[in-house]
Amino acid sequence: MTDLPSGWLGAAESALRAAPPTRLLSTARSLLAAYLDARWVSLLLADYGLTLLQPVIRLPETGEAVPVRGEHPAGRAFSTQAAVVEVTTEPGMVTAHLPMTVRGDRLGVLSVHLPEPAKGTPGVLELAAFATAIGHELLVAERETDLYLLGRRRKRLTLAAEMQWQLLPGRGFTQEEYALGAHLEPAYAIGGDNFDWTSTDDHLTITVSDGKGTGIQAALLTNLAVSALRNARRAGISLADQAALADQAIYGEYAGALYSATLLLRFDLATGQVQVVDAGSPQLFRQRQDVVERIELDTQMPLGMFEETEYYEQSLAVEPGDRLVVVSSGVHQAQSRDGRFFGEDALRETIAATRSSSTHETARAVVDGLVQYYGSHDLKQDAAVVCMDWHGRSKSS
Repeated sequence: MTDLPSGWLGAAESALRAAPPTRLLSTARSLLAAYLDARWVSLLLADYGLTLLQPVIRLPETGEAVPVRGEHPAGRAFSTQAAVVEVTTEPGMVTAHLPMTVRGDRLGVLSVHLPEPAKGTPGVLELAAFATAIGHELLVAERETDLYLLGRRRKRLTLAAEMQWQLLPGRGFTQEEYALGAHLEPAYAIGGDNFDWTSTDDHLTITVSDGKGTGIQAALLTNLAVSALRNARRAGISLADQAALADQAIYGEYAGALYSATLLLRFDLATGQVQVVDAGSPQLFRQRQDVVERIELDTQMPLGMFEETEYYEQSLAVEPGDRLVVVSSGVHQAQSRDGRFFGEDALRETIAATRSSSTHETARAVVDGLVQYYGSHDLKQDAAVVCMDWHGRSKSS
């Protein structure tokens, strides 16, 4: 790799911003060929099930998907969230695999085949920053083109799943005070389960919804529930009042025939105090040091079950180092094919076993354990898992 000119990264980022939405990859190829003498560049996006990294291609082109797990260097870069430099059989050439992650949301991997960096690590660090810049532009481009959404799917989504994925804020989010990772299954046929989060300078709000029903009916219900909660939250009212307004919206539409079990959490980022409304079946687990326990909450009526339900808040506190895991009923009430429940013990064991893993890997491990227990990815119920590591705010902030 030739010596990089001063300011190349800023110039490259400007070129990416100016590129048409469908030309991010070709622009990246041109830039890296010019600045780093790259021979080829591949953009791999994580599929909805987080099992494969799939190349962004234009039909009728073909490309080989890479498993997220295993020994493939691109998969290792994605799983570990660290650059992996692969030594190739071509003398003087390496392939750098750079995780493409935006504020904790893992999108995929940028793979670049180029001459071995003369200056070692500094060149790889700049490549990693370039991969992040592509990630930012990709999220913006998705508003204008389906190219990258199509790149994430290994098969067709059901209409219900299409609706649910469009509701999500992402599958990860990282700030100074916390790190979030989440997973949904069955990824290509999800129905009523969903999660949502939003952050301000002072608070983080997380909701996990478990809509009654299946298919389109469940997706429409959850869409209404999530939209009603967002609308109430943006009005600046308390967590209990947010639940009450969403309850009225759902009851007004379905008159109690359908409802959404929902857990609402609001974190004070400065103190670690948490306000909670438990409106139904999602369960909350906490790992503090080596102890995993289910947090017992006062279960209230699901949103929309009865007219004008009043909700109240509970309080708890998190400490730096705590890990919280929220699971929908599709996890904690799941049964194997011979009728045995997945159960709380299995959940505790999985959470404890993944303590050193990232929040993303823990969320996926819970779902993987459920799939193995059930014996198939074709689960009878949706499964949603949200995992959060609480770091707390530094005194200097």
